[in-house]
Amino acid sequence: MAKRSAILLGALALLYIALRFWRLADSCLWFDEIFSVHAAEHPWGEMIPFIAKDLIHPPLFYLVLKIWIGIGGESVFWLRLLPVIFSILALFPLWMLCREIKLRPNAVIVAFGLFTVNGALIKYAQEVRMYSLLLFLSLMSIWLFSRYYFRGKSFWVLVIVNVLLVYTHYFGWFVVITQVLAILIGQRIKILQTLLMLGVTVGAFVPWVAALLRFAEEGSSVKQNIGWMQSPGVVSLFQFALDLVDPFYFQQSSMDPGAKYLIAIPLILLIGVAKVLYLSRLSEEPDKERYLFLSIFAAFPVFVVFVLSWALPVSLWGSRHLLIVFAPMILLMAVYITEAAPPVLRKVLLLAGVLLVSAAFVMQAVTPPPRYSWCSWGAVSQEFSLYQGAEENLYAFEDLSAYHLWFSLRSRPNANMILIKGTGIAEDPAYFLPRGFNRVQVTNKSGITGEWVSFAFRAKDLDETKPPLSLLTEKGYAIAETFTYPSADSTVYLVRATVKK
Repeated sequence: MAKRSAILLGALALLYIALRFWRLADSCLWFDEIFSVHAAEHPWGEMIPFIAKDLIHPPLFYLVLKIWIGIGGESVFWLRLLPVIFSILALFPLWMLCREIKLRPNAVIVAFGLFTVNGALIKYAQEVRMYSLLLFLSLMSIWLFSRYYFRGKSFWVLVIVNVLLVYTHYFGWFVVITQVLAILIGQRIKILQTLLMLGVTVGAFVPWVAALLRFAEEGSSVKQNIGWMQSPGVVSLFQFALDLVDPFYFQQSSMDPGAKYLIAIPLILLIGVAKVLYLSRLSEEPDKERYLFLSIFAAFPVFVVFVLSWALPVSLWGSRHLLIVFAPMILLMAVYITEAAPPVLRKVLLLAGVLLVSAAFVMQAVTPPPRYSWCSWGAVSQEFSLYQGAEENLYAFEDLSAYHLWFSLRSRPNANMILIKGTGIAEDPAYFLPRGFNRVQVTNKSGITGEWVSFAFRAKDLDETKPPLSLLTEKGYAIAETFTYPSADSTVYLVRATVKK
């Protein structure tokens, strides 16, 4: 039995790694990934001021990424290999946590299986952002805390990991606070030492708070960063549940469906049935303390974020931030499925789950990855570079497109990137040029000058009576060339025009 379990776990670990490399470099970098690389490209002395101006993320991931770029460069594969490595490292604390809380072998196998195929975990393992590092460090923290909670071990290692955790993402604080709560509930004899842990973590975080106060631009607010996020309700909670169970799939764009509903909803129902069956006999469970331990780490951060998202001026709700609860929730799901009674029903639930996951894999494998509009900006930049003259400007009309275009053209010193505001073109409020960044000139339509100009924009179709093309007629230009780049969410156009003779 032990040998079979070891073989299954080894196979799942290999599958886990393979899925993190699946289609890793098929798509280009998108806006947030570009910001990560942009931040890491700054000289060491300029990184902290630039990152601090962004307000919403601590600096650890960007510092690690800078070292990573220095080692291997900036190819898409190499950049995304870094978060993949962190996601693979997360298997170690997951395994150690399973051992520490004495999860039964069948539950460990199911937990590793759910962890392996989860679409959100695959997605954020492949993104050049701090989320896979957040997953790894939060799992390390929960595992080390379990050693401290149950056996009084690993206290100072836990403190160090917690400091790294809160320097990775502010949501790391919810893990630390949950640890204090767990001690208050079940191990009050350790409260003074736990408060010491909290105090050291707070003290170590003070330099970053000082950097924020020193470098943040006057009048800047996180509302610009996350003001678009909605306060959670029933729909948000349901979507979060879908993200927890949906295998292989995760919503990449607002144009995509929120889940593979034909797979995810049956899985939710299946796990719900297993949970009811398990809880119906919880009083017979000889080791309820470890179930309660997982439940605190699964539920409390979600509850606090839900409440704060309504109490604060801006919402904090987002699945990517709540990766800190994915592992404990998945472990609980594994317990529900493998401990449900009677045994015959347990086997039926497991078989149904395997069939649904297999169907999800086939659906994902036969579906080609869509091409999104943000990958078209790189093609626009290449086309522009082929004909760009010394005096020719490239004009964009959204912060999102201007930043993508600048990033693609940043190695070309003669490429003049200009963002035109005030044209009435709707912009996505989730994206804006980084604070403290002045490499894109921002002006109004009066800044459109030169014998030749190029407009880059996205739209449903070309309409010369509406902005931005109507500006060409208004400024006395005639269209000379048009390049079209269809994508899944919109069509991107590059229009070259010259002054009418």
